[in-house]
This record gives sequence, C-alpha cells and structure tokens, in this order.
Amino acid sequence: MRFMVIVKASESSEAGKLPSEALLTAMGKYNEELVKAGVMLAGEGLHPSSKGARVRFSGGTTTVIDGPFAEAKELVGGFWILDVSSRDEAIEWVRRVPSIPELEQEIEIRQILEAEDFGPAFTPELREAEERMRAETAAKQQ
Repeated sequence: MRFMVIVKASESSEAGKLPSEALLTAMGKYNEELVKAGVMLAGEGLHPSSKGARVRFSGGTTTVIDGPFAEAKELVGGFWILDVSSRDEAIEWVRRVPSIPELEQEIEIRQILEAEDFGPAFTPELREAEERMRAETAAKQQ
C-alpha cells in the first residue's frame, strides 16, 4: 500500500524560513531510516506558496492565480510517499517524524489509489497505457 504523507505548511515555511541545521540533521536521519526500511519512495520539501501558482478551471475558463495563498495551515509544505503494509504502519512511521517543540505541526496521511481501486472503468487497455507511461517515466529518471 502506498501512502502520501502530507506535511502542512506553517507561517515560518510560508515566510521562506528554512529549517535549522539541527532539524535538517534529524530529518536526514529519519529519512535514512525510511530508506533502510525500504518504505520511502519519495520525499521532498516545497518552496512557499509565494513562488507557486494555482490553475482554476471553471465553466470552460482557465485562470492562473499567483501565490502567496492565505491560510498556511491549509497548504502543503512537503511530503513523503511511503510503501508500507497498512495504514497503521504509515501512522507508526509518521509518529517518529522529528518535530520542532515550539511549532504546532500537522501531518496528513492519505492512501494512494491503486489500479484495482478504479474497478471495471479502468479497462485492460487503460491499464496497459498507464503501465507504459510509468515505465517511460521511470526510465527517464535513471
């Protein structure tokens, strides 16, 4: 089972303040544990929303909205993608994320949809096309 672990942004991260050396060291050790356990597929921090954009689709119209965006606690500041055996295992890994004592932090865990979750609408032809695209993407990353 794959899970996306979503680290919520904070006022500090939205202000562009980078983590301390101590936190970077702790996160590096944590990420190393994830890699050694074979559960980490990806993990990255994100720039503040002031460097981002949103694209809104409504009534056939496309609108681009430049950041920053309000409500830092509703924004994504970073993520991991974990491959674990259960939701409970994902929760156990997230409980071990290094935290900043003076910062209230929230991390969301969401299971990633797999091919079988889509049922019969995901036809054999669509599955084959998806597998080709994944293989092509993986080849380009190497």
